[in-house]
Parts: sequence; structure tokens; C-alpha cells
Amino acid sequence: MSMMTQRPVRIELAPERDGINFGELPAAIDALLQQGVAAYRSDYSAADRLFRQALAAAPTVLPVYFCLYKIHTYRGNLDAARDAAESGLREAARQAGWPADWRAWRAGIATADDAGHFALYTLKALAFIHLRRDNLDLAREMLAALALLDPAGAVGWTVVAALADAVN
Repeated sequence: MSMMTQRPVRIELAPERDGINFGELPAAIDALLQQGVAAYRSDYSAADRLFRQALAAAPTVLPVYFCLYKIHTYRGNLDAARDAAESGLREAARQAGWPADWRAWRAGIATADDAGHFALYTLKALAFIHLRRDNLDLAREMLAALALLDPAGAVGWTVVAALADAVN
């Protein structure tokens, strides 16, 4: 399966014996992501380099965006986290066949499709990033959209909504 037609899969966050399960990825990209995860523990710059190398090689592989926005969010580098999440959101929407602007998404758009799930999960991540950046209005707008798009809370947006509700 080529990188261009490969279907993204949900990322299993629990480490396995041999690393993190990013789903079915090209071996070279999975290796870069595994190396980046291992490097992050001791060398943030090396992890960022490895994830960006994976992104340059495979810009349609959604877990790469996930890795980038996660490490930057963890480090408090919220501009880089926002940029990676926005890029990942656009790519996931493209793969799902959705409009590029999340504001144009409508109730009922969400499916079990992995790209769609990733798009909603990444919108939740963006809401969290904007909440951390003190952009409460945009965070709440994203959370309101998620309440319509994912009323069951499958992507975990309700946790971010609770955090937003706690902000005065």
C-alpha cells in the first residue's frame, strides 16, 4: 500500500513491548516515529527533527502530525503545536472528504472512518491548545462544534470542555 493511499488508523497510546502502535504505516515512517518517541524522553530537539523528517517523507500519514502536536504541547511550545495540529486537521479533512474549514462541518459528518476520527480528535487538541494560549472564545467555539459533531464524546472533547468551563 503506498503512502498516498494508505488509510490512517487510530493511534494506540499505550506502549507495546516493541514501541507505540501507530497503526499500519510504512516501515520507514514507523521507524522514524518510534525513534522520535524514544528521543523525546532525553532530547526534544532530536525528536522534533525525526518527526519533521517523517512529515517531509510522508505528509499524508496522520500519526506524524499527532506526534508533532503532542510533543510541542507537552513542552509548552504552543505556536508549533497549533501549526502542526492545524496542518494535521487540514490533511485529515482532505482524506475524509470534508471541507477544509472545520466550521463548515455539519452534524452527521462523523463516521467510523479513521481520517474523520483523526480530524475530530485533532479539533479537540486544537481546542485544548487554544485554551492553553488563553484564546478561550476560539476554544469554546471548537468545543461547541465538537458537541454537535461528536455528541457521544468519542474523541474525549468533554474533558477539554470541563477545563474550559473551569476558566472564568
